[in-house]
Amino acid sequence: QVQLMESGGGSVPAGGSLRLSCAASGSMYDRLDMAWFRQAPGTEREGVAGIDLLSGSTYYDDSVRGRFTISRDNAKNTLYLQMDSLKPEDTAIYYCAAAGRAPPTWDTVGAYNYWGQGTQVTVSS
Repeated sequence: QVQLMESGGGSVPAGGSLRLSCAASGSMYDRLDMAWFRQAPGTEREGVAGIDLLSGSTYYDDSVRGRFTISRDNAKNTLYLQMDSLKPEDTAIYYCAAAGRAPPTWDTVGAYNYWGQGTQVTVSS
């Protein structure tokens, strides 16, 4: 069993930065593909960024590419999302997720079987 807990959310003005962290408990962390998702009110949960376990390749939604950076520290069992040049449309609840098996695509919501409780990110204009 894996438990995930996000932290680092908050309120910032447009153009600001935040760094989200996702601490994982359990011994399986280093065998999981990880990703960040977000969900704004009235919208579906969408993939923000993912990181492949085996290759270390990173993936980004077009809306955040060049502004967000995903990384993981296996020694600390922690996943990060550095968010720079934030925009009001980035406002959402951000979730980290882990998949016990490689998902068909990094942003397939249903492929992730472990989820954190979410952390709110609010960007004001």
